[in-house]
Amino acid sequence: MERCVRVAILGAESSGKSTLAAALAERHGTVWVPEYLREFVETQGRVPVAADQYGIARMQLERENAAAAQAQQFLFCDTTPLMTAVYSRHYFHGVDAPLAALADDYHYGLTLVTAPDSPWVADGLQRESEAVRQLIYRYLLDELDARGIVYHVLRDSLEARLEQAAPLLQQALAAAPAISLN
Repeated sequence: MERCVRVAILGAESSGKSTLAAALAERHGTVWVPEYLREFVETQGRVPVAADQYGIARMQLERENAAAAQAQQFLFCDTTPLMTAVYSRHYFHGVDAPLAALADDYHYGLTLVTAPDSPWVADGLQRESEAVRQLIYRYLLDELDARGIVYHVLRDSLEARLEQAAPLLQQALAAAPAISLN
């Protein structure tokens, strides 16, 4: 019997989610799931529209589920459908029913939120501004609070965030149910 914790890493644009996910995966000898939205923007050459949101969130989950087979104790997920729903509310003034259903199926053993306390960096098509970053961060915290999802905000440098995450990860692992590998 083994334990594996799915860790949601959420945050606004340019807040260090991908950097943190990769560093945590390396530190713990496991895998992480990159944000599919980045790939979507690169391959499509455009930002998503409202009709793309469900497909983006679904692909994120599919990749997460596929990566779970290689995970060792932790699976670090650089965003979740909940984050897609937060952005949909901001940019498209709502969330369609299929995306809402994906966001409602929140199945993570630990939720880490990256504070927007590093310099904002433009990143091609998918990052808007420091003002939007702060607004999305506030929307995210409000959404997590409204859903009663316990979360932990990680601040400062990458090293500080790794140190802040360490005891949270160990607590989540100790509380995780054992799973059979048969």
